Amino acid sequence: MSSTPSHSRLVRKLTDALGEAICQALDDPLVVEIMLNPDGRLFVERLGQGIESIGELAPGAAEIIIGSVAHALQTEVDASQPIISGELPIGGHRFEGLLPPIVAAPTFTIRRRASRLIPLEEYVGAGIMTHRQATVLRSAVASRMNIVISGGTGSGKTTLANAVIAEIVSLSPDDRLVILEDTAEIQCAAENAVALHTSDTVDMARLLKSTMRLRPDRIIVGEVRDGAALTLLKAWNTGHPGGVTTIHADSAVSALRRLEQLTAEVSQQPMREVIGEAVDLVVSIERAGHGRRVRDVMRVTAFDGARYATDHHPQIDEESHAA
Repeated sequence: MSSTPSHSRLVRKLTDALGEAICQALDDPLVVEIMLNPDGRLFVERLGQGIESIGELAPGAAEIIIGSVAHALQTEVDASQPIISGELPIGGHRFEGLLPPIVAAPTFTIRRRASRLIPLEEYVGAGIMTHRQATVLRSAVASRMNIVISGGTGSGKTTLANAVIAEIVSLSPDDRLVILEDTAEIQCAAENAVALHTSDTVDMARLLKSTMRLRPDRIIVGEVRDGAALTLLKAWNTGHPGGVTTIHADSAVSALRRLEQLTAEVSQQPMREVIGEAVDLVVSIERAGHGRRVRDVMRVTAFDGARYATDHHPQIDEESHAA
């Protein structure tokens, strides 16, 4: 499909609509996000450099971009349907566009899909995580622990998940990986891997049920954000250890609370024992200053009826000892 003349025309039209500044940002491997505000100001966020303005965009030009994306996604966007979400046909970057009346003027963000894998040693070299934290992570991968990566919006959860998956591929090259996502963001170099994506008619819970019949060694979910979390935890508990997922939460402890909320959506109870049994390691990453840092790495051993039994490896511990 991608080679058809009509698709090529769509890509050309969209490239022309985006303009030189945005296309240059999309080609920059350091760019994480491109943001257009209702006042017409255009910003980019670069890895380790924070957010900066790169110019302005007229409302008419922004509306053409949003309309072109909608056309490429074979959908409509107007005052009655003012929100468009999806993957750009250029690079698979994630696009969110908004039109009046829900905003004062056309507004969008483009979450740039990572083009380069950042290995764990680079995280250590850049000061994003400590050597001790990286050692704990590698040991968890080798021991087939189930790893949950938590963080807020734009904290770098998926990029860190890609680094962990690269460790899995390096340490267990023969493992069969089944990867489930809403939006294609996971990078995986495994020779034996299957990537599944949700659709308007097939949700994450349904994909997870199908996954059990695909003979996975490890189950990886791009992000858990609903009751499908319980299906994943049960899968991890029943002979499929060594998985990875991300979750929207600001700390390792709040990630466990968030899992309780998600499992309660389908079970009417927080399923703490299941969480304590299935989750082995929680890694929390956050924005810090102009960059990111791994806040803590927390080992989870069980839920003992009153609380989770945990062992922390926070970044500040190692820094204070080094000092």
